[in-house]
Amino acid sequence: MRLRVDRDKCSGHARCGAVSEEIFPLDEIGYSSLDERDVEPSELALVIEGVEACPEHALVLEDDS
Repeated sequence: MRLRVDRDKCSGHARCGAVSEEIFPLDEIGYSSLDERDVEPSELALVIEGVEACPEHALVLEDDS
């Protein structure tokens, strides 16, 4: 699975960062600074929680297989 952010949709609510600052890094004003990355199986539950927390649907989880 791949995780990425659509920066045009991110409005800086920071709800993803509230789930996990490590998985969903934020800049100094609360916008996602996430770089596209692979999702480890051990973090999948947190990734899904963070993606679902985004009211703007700016976070995208894709199956890369």
